[in-house]
Amino acid sequence: MAFHNAHHHHLLHLTILLTTLTLTLSDDSTVMTQLATSLYNTPPTWTSSTNFCKWDGITCDSSNHVTSINLPDTSLAGTLPSTLNQLTQLQTLTLPRNSISGDLPSLSNLTLLQQITLDGNKFTSIPPDFFTGLINLQKFTISDNINLSPWTIPSTLDQNTNLITFQASNASITGSIPEIFDKLTNIQNLRLSYNNITGTLPRTFAGSQIQNLWVNNQRVGLSGTLDVLSSMTQLNQVWLQANSFTGPIPDLSNCTLLFDLQLRDNQLTGLVPESLVSLPKLVNVTLQNNMLQGPLPVFKSGVKNVIDRNSFCLPTPGPCDPQVMSLLEVAGAIGYPISLAQSWQGNDACQNWNFISCDSSRKNVTIVSFGRRGFSGFVSPAFANLTSLRSLLLNDNNLAGSIPEILTSFPNLQVIDVSNNNLSGPIPVFPPRVKFVHTGNLLLGQDVSGGPPRSGPGSVTTGGAKKGGSGSPGLVVGIVIGALVFVVIVLFVFFKCYVMKKNQNNGGGPVKDLETGKGKVKVSELKSQTSVDQTEMSVFEGGNVSISVQVLREATDNFSDKNVLGKGGFGVVYRGILPNGNRVAVKRMDPGVMGTKGLKEFQAEIAVLTKVRHRHLVALLGYCINGNERLLVYEYMPQGTLSQHLFEWREHKTKPLSWKQRVSIALDVGRGVEYLHSLAQQSFIHRDLKPSNILLGEDMRAKVADFGLVKNAPDGKYSLETRVAGTFGYLAPEYAATGRVTTKVDVYAFGVVLMELITGRKALDDTIPDDKSHLVTWFRRVLISKENIIKAIDQTLDTNDEETLESILKVAELAGHCTAREPYQRPDMGHAVNVLGPLVEQWKPSRPDEDDGYGGGQSMSVTQLLQQLQGGEGSSRMLDDSFDQTQSSSSGLGGTSGTTDGR
Repeated sequence: MAFHNAHHHHLLHLTILLTTLTLTLSDDSTVMTQLATSLYNTPPTWTSSTNFCKWDGITCDSSNHVTSINLPDTSLAGTLPSTLNQLTQLQTLTLPRNSISGDLPSLSNLTLLQQITLDGNKFTSIPPDFFTGLINLQKFTISDNINLSPWTIPSTLDQNTNLITFQASNASITGSIPEIFDKLTNIQNLRLSYNNITGTLPRTFAGSQIQNLWVNNQRVGLSGTLDVLSSMTQLNQVWLQANSFTGPIPDLSNCTLLFDLQLRDNQLTGLVPESLVSLPKLVNVTLQNNMLQGPLPVFKSGVKNVIDRNSFCLPTPGPCDPQVMSLLEVAGAIGYPISLAQSWQGNDACQNWNFISCDSSRKNVTIVSFGRRGFSGFVSPAFANLTSLRSLLLNDNNLAGSIPEILTSFPNLQVIDVSNNNLSGPIPVFPPRVKFVHTGNLLLGQDVSGGPPRSGPGSVTTGGAKKGGSGSPGLVVGIVIGALVFVVIVLFVFFKCYVMKKNQNNGGGPVKDLETGKGKVKVSELKSQTSVDQTEMSVFEGGNVSISVQVLREATDNFSDKNVLGKGGFGVVYRGILPNGNRVAVKRMDPGVMGTKGLKEFQAEIAVLTKVRHRHLVALLGYCINGNERLLVYEYMPQGTLSQHLFEWREHKTKPLSWKQRVSIALDVGRGVEYLHSLAQQSFIHRDLKPSNILLGEDMRAKVADFGLVKNAPDGKYSLETRVAGTFGYLAPEYAATGRVTTKVDVYAFGVVLMELITGRKALDDTIPDDKSHLVTWFRRVLISKENIIKAIDQTLDTNDEETLESILKVAELAGHCTAREPYQRPDMGHAVNVLGPLVEQWKPSRPDEDDGYGGGQSMSVTQLLQQLQGGEGSSRMLDDSFDQTQSSSSGLGGTSGTTDGR
């Protein structure tokens, strides 16, 4: 009997223990009690005396595990407990249109969770690991949570491969849309409207299963083209309105399911494609407030369309003028640039179309002047339709492909200049009357297999040029000789000043034997009977001039202190006047601190500025290497640095900059840096963008200077730098910490400059309290409210003007994005330019006819200039004047600009 009682006692104890353990492992009552405690206005059934599995909106499985929380529109308030992710069997969390606030708890590793619906609440933040391990998640919606702190769509979302719907409109999203859609193979609905997303549409959208795409009404705006839409064949509804998209509407012929397309309020250009007009299921389309061109589109009956406020050639359906259509086809070959669409309006190409000139009757196009516009694309055969064309100037762009053979049939053509592009293929043979300039295209004359050139290496062909066979022995010999000559020229460049040193010590002497081949000119013959006769000055391809130290000593009054413009880490900049009267700035490197680092910066300036030329980059006019002397000669910028006008205007007794001037300067700088990043033939990173490296011309137009720290931009990847260089206060966090550099380090520095323009404060100021001394950190706190921003604005600016204040607020917002902590959260410079552009009055040349003719204005390259000079057309005075014209695309040695840069 005793044994039986003892056995019963142990069995009862074991039963109680197992029951307790089972409840501990499987019962969700603790979490549900916490949920009920942290929420207000819960349903009446949510009481402690009622099993939580019987609460309204709660569903459990047979083991008392919560599988669903479903309480839409129930006026819930309060917060969600951090233990919510302990509901291991949870499959559905549906709490839309309540008033729940506070931080969202992490739901990481709830592997059974399929649906999260949190729209219309008051949540304040999303934890970084929120989506981690949600491998079965199919639907996530958090739209209309306006209290959320700024957050980005995490790239780790690509782990949620079962995701079908992701909706987060009006939810404080910043940064770009990550490239993850090649992994999200089931995604069908993506709604990201009314956020602050920037960047471009992801390339991985291509081939995705997305049916409904809403990214409309971004605060600043997505940018780039819409090309990826053409390969999104499952699209039903596309809302992209109120962004900053550019380029043409792509071919949508494969999007046969598309019924609703919203593209209004962008910057789209080009013709409305027939593929859009003929879509079989299209019922609604808006295109208004873009810069679309060509004939007015005619949609099928029953299609609701709004297409006003564009640049169609006629207000009613019908064909455009043939010249207009030909020019639009030409524009299509270079991506329909905005700079053309802004003025190419109406049905008459002779009515103030930019870069187009006509004959005296104002009926026939005679000149197309696209030189130095930053255009990319190819040379369109449609030029041949302009039968009255006399001059076709396409020099100094990024054009690729071949030169269409049909262009040789122009009946009236006199000049065609395609120099300094990336053209390839055979060199066409023009009639003898045509002056054909094609230097600076390394692959031009090569066959598709990369064979030798098909004609000689000269930069100008004046008609009748013969094509040599690729297997000609004479041609092979010519190539070998040409290569040897090139090597000799390169060596000659680097050692010339050293060779001439003895001559200079004896008072200098004329250059006796400079070659007159490609890229050089016999200066002693051109400069007879002038004060520059006794100097060494030779022009090399790329526009740079090697100038003797004697000329620079005379120009600067022997580097007099009275001519000092400024001092930097590697030397002093002097004001100078050349013998021809042109003003220059001469940077003299200090021999005592040059070393390897200084030499690299000296070489970098020359290397970069021989490859880039832009209206908003300071032009390098010449250089000198003479013993220990290293000197660089730049165009003179009479208004000095932005730093002087922003921080030292009282000391210099000048007026403070107006907001109009400041935002115009910002746009100029943005365009210059954008050109370095993405429009030049080779992409560069400046690495030292700051007000002291921004120079101002007579008209207060800005140019970026100091290219000693420039690096080649990596192709889509980080490039690990061994040495961090730049200026504290402007260094992006990732660059300062790791040395990793991309173009986004310049974007960060640009954002700091914007903050300085708004506040009138320096990036780092140790004269004020520590909590305000670092501008970016302080300004980020300011951005929280409009009232704070207004208080932070430079007191010299008039914030009572509503238009000015609105402009400042937009720039402040842009500055915040540019200085985001993570590089992928920052926009590219093209986007920054798109934001600033509308804030600045459109600037046009004061003399629009300057570059209407070949050889005048800014379309004349240095090579063309030399060809004219070698043809016996001038003297030293002509060299000086023409060189001044060549450089005036920036500011002509301190003068005002006469062209636009393609924006």
